[in-house]
Amino acid sequence: MRFPLYIAKRYLFSKSSNNAINIITIIAAIGVFAGAFSLFIVLSGFSGLREFSLAFSNEFDPDLKVIPKKGKTIAFSKTKEADFNKIEGIANYTKTIEERVILEYQEKTAWAFIKGVDERYQQVTQIDSSVDGTWFTSSEPQVVIGADISRKLNPGIFNYNHLMRLIVPKPGKGQVTNPTDAFNQKNVIVSGIYNINSDLNGKYVFSNISFAQSLLNLDENTYSAIEIKMSAEADEEILKENILKFFGDNVEIKTRAQLNEVLYKMLNTENLAVYLIFTLVLIIALFNVVGSIIMVILDKKNNIKTLQSLGATPKQIKNIFFTQGMLMCTIGGGIGLLFSLILIYLQMQFDLVMITPSLPYPVSIEISNILTVILTIGILGLFASFLAASRSKKALAE
Repeated sequence: MRFPLYIAKRYLFSKSSNNAINIITIIAAIGVFAGAFSLFIVLSGFSGLREFSLAFSNEFDPDLKVIPKKGKTIAFSKTKEADFNKIEGIANYTKTIEERVILEYQEKTAWAFIKGVDERYQQVTQIDSSVDGTWFTSSEPQVVIGADISRKLNPGIFNYNHLMRLIVPKPGKGQVTNPTDAFNQKNVIVSGIYNINSDLNGKYVFSNISFAQSLLNLDENTYSAIEIKMSAEADEEILKENILKFFGDNVEIKTRAQLNEVLYKMLNTENLAVYLIFTLVLIIALFNVVGSIIMVILDKKNNIKTLQSLGATPKQIKNIFFTQGMLMCTIGGGIGLLFSLILIYLQMQFDLVMITPSLPYPVSIEISNILTVILTIGILGLFASFLAASRSKKALAE
C-alpha cells in the first residue's frame, strides 16, 4: 500500500499542469469540508434542543412510575410500604393521587388534574425550581397551579379575599335531588405558580395528598401512582422486575421515556429527517470528489501508461486513485469536523447565537454525533472513491 499512497499524495498535493483540475480538486475538498461541518453543526444543535426540551419534563417526571394496570388506584398500606422500602435500587419515592377536577374562580372556570403529593415529592422531582411563590404547606388548604391556569383564572398568589374552588363529582351512582350534592367542593389558596412547559402548565394543580384524598373521598392507603427516583448504581430492568414481583400483575411500570413517548418520538423523527437531508447534501458534495478523481485520471493517462510499463498492476493503479479520493474525504471531512467542534464549543462557552436576549441557542457535543459524522463521511467517501477509481481500468484499456 505504500506505493499507491505515495503516488496518491503526490497527485493530491502537487499542482497539475491543467489549472481546471486544480480548481475542481479545491472545490471538491471544500464540498466535503462544508458537508462534514454542516452535518455536525445540525446534529449538535438537535442534541442541544433535545436536552433543552427534555430538561423541562425531567423536572416533573420521575425515573419510574408505578401505575395501576386496571382502574385508577393502588392499595399501598403502611405494612406494604415498610416492605417496599427494602427493595434495592430505590433512592426515594413518593405517593401521588391524580384526578380531573373543575377549577372555579370569580365566575371563571377551567379543567385541570389535581395532583396530591406527599412530603417527599420534591426529593423525587425538581419541580420546586420552577415555582414562582412558595410550595404549599399542610397548615391550610393550599395549591400550586400552572402558568396557563393562572392566565385563565388570574387568582393571584395568597389572595385571601377571593379563594379558588375545586369541584369534583362524588364517587358512586344514583340520582340526587339537589345537583350540588353530586359534587365535592373545597376552597383553596394559591400559594405558587409553576412554569415547566406548555403541556404541563395547563394540566396540573398540586396539593397536599391528604387534601386530595379528602376531596376525592379516598382512604389514606389508596393512591393513583408511586413515583420512584432510582439510585445512581441501580439497574433499571432489575429494579422494574423487583417492583413487579412486589406488586404482582396489578400494576405496570413506565420509564421517563415512556411517560414522554410522543415527545421522544417527535425529537427522534426530526433528528432523523434532518440527518437524511444533510446526508443528501453530503452525497451531492461527494459527486465533486468523483468528478475530480476522474479528471485526474484523464489528465494522468500518460503517467498511468508509464507506471504500467514500470510494472504497476491494474489493481495498484486503481488503488492510487481510490486512495486519493479517500485522502480528499478524510482531510476535508476531518478539517470540517474540527472547525465545527470549535464552533460548537465557542457557542457553549460564549453564547454566540441567542434565541432571546437571555436564552442562548442550545447545543451539545456528543460522542455519538462525532462518530455519526465520521462513519457517514467514511462510508460515502469509500463508495465515491471506489466509483471514481474504477475509471482507471478504462484509461488502461485505451
